[in-house]
Amino acid sequence: MKIASASRSLSRRAVLAGAGLVTLSGRARAQLATFSKSKLVIETAKGKFSFDVELALTPPQMMQGLMYRRELAADAGMLFDYVNPQTISMWMKNTLIPLDMVFIAADGKVVDFRERAVPMSLDTIESKVPARAVLEVNAGTVARLGIKVGDVVHHAFFGNALT
Repeated sequence: MKIASASRSLSRRAVLAGAGLVTLSGRARAQLATFSKSKLVIETAKGKFSFDVELALTPPQMMQGLMYRRELAADAGMLFDYVNPQTISMWMKNTLIPLDMVFIAADGKVVDFRERAVPMSLDTIESKVPARAVLEVNAGTVARLGIKVGDVVHHAFFGNALT
């Protein structure tokens, strides 16, 4: 996932080859961001669900997001922390897998979500209200877990991590 409001041109070149495979040059692979990992819990009416997430904290990490990934574990995702609540715009450029996006307020409450974002789309996906963070997970996760506005995401970013 790449932030839509960022420049749409990258120094990295991606070539779409064959059946949705992306090939990157050696230089482009060397420029890919790395991510630290963390745990979070989504609490819905159906229960508490743990996820291992990668953290997108810097501009290069946020620009890259889940681009070029061919798969994502069912209990994995990426958490983008914007620190200050704002209207957040995302897109799916160079993102090969369909995603759900969960927009989260500073207190950890879900304030909006988008389901089944289309891979490789340049359409902007924007939160309807200001949010501090976005959690990207596999498409279908919102429906599977019954995530609704008002549900809670527990993580250190929101000061409500579960121990």
